[in-house]
Amino acid sequence: MFTSAFPSTRLRRSATTIAAAAAAILLLAGCAQEPAAPAPSGTGATPPVTAEPSPSQTPSPTPTEPAEADTIELPASCDDIYSPAMRAQLEAGVPPLNDPGISMPSTQNAQALQLLESGIPSLRCTWGYPSEVGIATTVSLIEPAAVGDLVGSLANAGFSCADAQGGTACRLTETLVDYDDNLVEKGETHFFRGNGWLATVWLNYGPEGYTEDIASMIWG
Repeated sequence: MFTSAFPSTRLRRSATTIAAAAAAILLLAGCAQEPAAPAPSGTGATPPVTAEPSPSQTPSPTPTEPAEADTIELPASCDDIYSPAMRAQLEAGVPPLNDPGISMPSTQNAQALQLLESGIPSLRCTWGYPSEVGIATTVSLIEPAAVGDLVGSLANAGFSCADAQGGTACRLTETLVDYDDNLVEKGETHFFRGNGWLATVWLNYGPEGYTEDIASMIWG
C-alpha cells in the first residue's frame, strides 16, 4: 500500500465497535489514535454525506453455485466499472480517480482482507485525495466455494447480508466522532456473484447506488 501524510484528524470509537474498522480511518487520515464512541444526539455536528442505504436486516443468504452467465473476467481498468452517470457524479463529488496517496484498504474484515492480500486477481480503484473523504474499491475474482464462509464471517461481524442483483450484498455503516467532535461516517459494502467479488470501504462519501452501479456494469 501507498503511504502518505494526511491531516491530523483523530478518531475514537466505542468498545462495541469492532477494532478493525479503525484501520481505514487511520490509513486515510494518517492518525495514530484509536476511534471511540458514536456521537451522542444533540452535538450540533453537521451530518456527513448520505451513505449507501442498508437493506433490512435479514438472515444471511446461502450462496449457490454460480450459473455460467455469472462468471466474469477481471475488468481491464477502473474506466470499465462505472456507468457514465456514476463516473460523472464521482468526478464532481470526490475526485480524483486513483490518487497514489490513498492507502485505505477496501475492507476491514480480517478474513476478507487476508483473502484480498493473498494474491487473487484484483483491480483496485480509489476516489479522493488523502483526506477524511474517500472511497476504495477492489474488484476480485474469487473461488465460489469460498463465498459462503466469507459471507458468514461478514454476517458475524455485524454486516447486513441479503440477496441482491442475482448475488449477495453485505453492508455495514458506522458513525464515528473525531477529536474535534465532528461526525465521521464510514461504511463497507461487499457484493458476491458467481466468481466475482466487489469490496468497498468509503469514508464520508458513499454515493447512493455505488455498488449497484458497478455490479450492473460488470454483470449487466
